[in-house]
Amino acid sequence: MSPPFLDAGLRHPIMLPDGSPHTCTVHLNQVIDHPNIAVGDYSYYSGFDTPADYASALAPYLYPGAPERLTIGKFCQLAHGVHIITSSANHAMDGFSTYPFAVFNQELIGSYAASIGNRRDTLIGNDVWLGFESVVMPGVHIGNGAIIAARSVVTRDVPDYAVVGGNPGRVLKQRYPDDVVQRLIKLAWWDWDIEQIGRHVDAITGADIKALELAG
Repeated sequence: MSPPFLDAGLRHPIMLPDGSPHTCTVHLNQVIDHPNIAVGDYSYYSGFDTPADYASALAPYLYPGAPERLTIGKFCQLAHGVHIITSSANHAMDGFSTYPFAVFNQELIGSYAASIGNRRDTLIGNDVWLGFESVVMPGVHIGNGAIIAARSVVTRDVPDYAVVGGNPGRVLKQRYPDDVVQRLIKLAWWDWDIEQIGRHVDAITGADIKALELAG
């Protein structure tokens, strides 16, 4: 049996013409081992360097055992400099000062933790493209098939197949009409086995919903 045309078990999924791996492109599920982070197969980061710790490079405030989680779906594409700011980065904002006194005095940490508020998990759907140096703020949910433009700051939830840009990020357009989006979500091609995906790459990367439905 021939190997799959994509291999989720590879650390470096791109091979250069000379046969060497492109070391700045990594499958995230092969380089992140963090109890608060889950990454789906084939989701990758491609940058201009090779961080020693990809988890802390992408989500610098998410510590092991934090009260929130980060979930990244399958087939996501993360460009250089993407940062995901999770809820543990927040400061309490219901008083006159946002200075985190309790961080420096553990006797105060209980009441401080209760006052921080938003502890939502951060969820990035399947087939999401996070552009160069984009930033995802705490507790945001990004829908399947969304595109986040370079250097955008995503402060609120993003619908499926939306294009978001700016600071703060706003929906610039929907990639497809609502009925097509619903059909795409129902198909969920990212959950097909890799052999089926390989047979129907043209339909997946095309824009003919009927052809994709026939492939499914």
